[in-house]
Amino acid sequence: MKLVVTEKNNAAQRIAELLGVKKPKSDKVYNTPVYRFERDGEEWVSIGLRGHILEPDFVPTITYKRNKGWLATPDDGASYKVDIPSFLPKPPFKTKRKPFLADGVAIGGSWKMDALPYLVYAPIQKNPKEKDIIRSLKNLAKKADDIIIATDFDREGELIGSDALNCIREVNTTAPVSRARYSALIKPEITHAFENLVELDMNLAHAGESRQEIDLIWGAVLTRYLTIVKFAGYGNVRSSGRVQTPTLALIVERERERMAFVPEDYWVIKAKFSDGIEPFEATHKEGRFKTQEAADAVMNAVNGAQFGTVSGIEKRKRTVSAPTPFNTTGLMAAAAAEGLSPARTMRLAESLYMAGYTSYPRVDNTVYPSSFDLPAMVKTLSEVPAYEPYCRQLLAKGTLTPTRGKQESTDHPPIVPMQAASPDKLQPAEWKLYNLIARRFLATLSDAAVIEGTKVSVDVNDETFITRGDVVVKPGFRAIYPYGAKKDTILPQLNEGQQVDFLGATCEQKQTEPPARYSQGKLIQEMEKLGLGTKATRHSIIDRLYNVKYIQNDPIEPSQLGIAVCDALGRFAPQITSPGMTAELEKDMNQIADGDKTQKEVVDLSRDILNDVLKELMPHSEEVASALGDAVAADAYVGTCPKCGKDLQMRASNKTKSMFIGCSGWPDCDVTYPLPKGKVEVVEEKCPVCGMPQIKVTAFRSKPRVQCIDPNCDSNQEPDVIVGACKACAEKGLDKKLIAQRNPRTLKRFIRCENYEECGVSYPLPQHGELKATEEVCPDCGAPMVIVTTGRGPWKLCPNFDCPGKEKEEGAEDKKAPAKRTTRKTATKKTTRKTSK
Repeated sequence: MKLVVTEKNNAAQRIAELLGVKKPKSDKVYNTPVYRFERDGEEWVSIGLRGHILEPDFVPTITYKRNKGWLATPDDGASYKVDIPSFLPKPPFKTKRKPFLADGVAIGGSWKMDALPYLVYAPIQKNPKEKDIIRSLKNLAKKADDIIIATDFDREGELIGSDALNCIREVNTTAPVSRARYSALIKPEITHAFENLVELDMNLAHAGESRQEIDLIWGAVLTRYLTIVKFAGYGNVRSSGRVQTPTLALIVERERERMAFVPEDYWVIKAKFSDGIEPFEATHKEGRFKTQEAADAVMNAVNGAQFGTVSGIEKRKRTVSAPTPFNTTGLMAAAAAEGLSPARTMRLAESLYMAGYTSYPRVDNTVYPSSFDLPAMVKTLSEVPAYEPYCRQLLAKGTLTPTRGKQESTDHPPIVPMQAASPDKLQPAEWKLYNLIARRFLATLSDAAVIEGTKVSVDVNDETFITRGDVVVKPGFRAIYPYGAKKDTILPQLNEGQQVDFLGATCEQKQTEPPARYSQGKLIQEMEKLGLGTKATRHSIIDRLYNVKYIQNDPIEPSQLGIAVCDALGRFAPQITSPGMTAELEKDMNQIADGDKTQKEVVDLSRDILNDVLKELMPHSEEVASALGDAVAADAYVGTCPKCGKDLQMRASNKTKSMFIGCSGWPDCDVTYPLPKGKVEVVEEKCPVCGMPQIKVTAFRSKPRVQCIDPNCDSNQEPDVIVGACKACAEKGLDKKLIAQRNPRTLKRFIRCENYEECGVSYPLPQHGELKATEEVCPDCGAPMVIVTTGRGPWKLCPNFDCPGKEKEEGAEDKKAPAKRTTRKTATKKTTRKTSK
């Protein structure tokens, strides 16, 4: 039996479909899906992992023995000798408090500042992350005659395959192992990969593993340092990392430039003209006047004039080259300009790749390989009606000459479409990204666009005004790729010496603007330029900065906490916030992949660098704590406490970790307010009803709403609504009503029987939207039907989550869904029937 190991379940299923003679048979080994199929008369089985099935972590304990030195004790094996630097103190320690032990250090225990250097040099073990999948993998491996690793071909994929092989070798030491490398989940590509198997690239796997270990060490040490120096229950995670922190520094540096920027006044004079048929506008040739006196002099000079004279007409043609092929950074930047965040772009790109619509999305390459069949792909795209006319034009040219970017590699081609798609086959966001990728591919095979620019000068009383127009005379690639193109600016047909009507001039005072904040797309490009992160990690680093509330909004703005963390670390350990150190480590990891350095060399070097950083930070913990405390309080500020006058702040419960608004005067002042679910932001405007602070709440897939923080405010109240009779009480001969109401404390809305303490009947309701009762009951469960009207329209629903009718409807939806979209999530259970207004 041949065993194929892929990175994800849907890849295992698709490879089985593409390789098998017949439709593969779905099966399960324990709880893990597998796919059995036949090829060349042999039995094959494919199994999908769930990404990394092993994860690195520090060993639980290191101990010191006089005759043996330092020893590590892993979770599942015998102790082994480790290299802990001699400058670190050895047991017995002065303190016996954890993490210090009588004979060593508990690496996984609670942490003190003076124990952090041991964490820098703590050995790392690999722990099972997906135990069920590992058990299933081993079960299949015992029976396998051949092993084929078919994970994604990059560092992460090679490491995932290497980890899977290590698990396999625990139960099967003899089966030959080979590697299938592919760039798209389509039949020709997969067939070629499995007919041309290669060896697993252990250097590439070691490079991926070194990144895992280095990021673990840096993240754990710096995050624990920040947590130790200042902990307060504001719900903000003190987080830092090798790539995360210099990325944050870029954002903070730009914000500092904006804060230091001193705007300067300037004046712009614009005039309106007409050739008797069509009006047009022109700007004074000076552009910006630095003084009002100079601007006033021009305005006085043209005051009262009725005509202007066309003093010059210049026409020039310029060529705009077709764009180069997409790599990961280029795709994320282009998609960000179309409203897709980098993180969402990569999720969508992965979905399109797994479905076989596009090629592998994590690439640096911007040059099509010579073996790539460009005409065949254009012919495939001609099946899409929107592209068909343009594809015919391209194919009629004969030879297709693609553009070339600056980065060329041999692992994967640039990101291209692999199959024809349509809006009917894809979700709207998926189609949006597919359309971008497909049009970009066709654009790279197209001619340049030719733009004719016209510059017209008009004199009014010896003052010259200039206007410009651009017209596309040869669309070239822009006929298929309109992204980023400006609209034509067409000027009237004018002749030199022609007199035109002068319709007056206006003088507008303006101010110079500070440097723009980074958009997510621009930040991704800057990270690539500075060598921060990789094509596969940059979007997740930005996501992490959002999640820990170091940054907000888009364009990106640092929070007070983000600025404080960056300033504190940059002041005492500037190499953390500088991209130089991180970029050098990235180069070292590339050398591991090339076989020029070992994993141990690079990881040990990174430990030494981190130790030097820690030496600089530890003496300044009080100063860092003060800076973080002030910033956390500023970010958490909501308003003034109505009881004691101190600050109301967003805080996190020490017990439940849930967020709430509480007074900074606690425990002397016990004022608290609940926070609704969703993203919460403080707004400046006070509640118009009661004068308390307001917050903007953005719930999942909902429009933002502004509400008062006080649940008892009249603006948060709504009347109880009788929605029907309680069926459970009626069966006992009681006449009790079901009432829709909102809890005045938590603001949660529900339907509850007035005899709830006895019968226990209660149903949850959507938290927002106008509620109306009906006289209907659900035919499947007898619960009262209600109508909830939101921005999306009125929805009639049964509030009973356990209603058997919901299972019927979901089953009917699944039958209607296209076969290729079986992984699509079903709609929320709350909204089941829509009614007209």
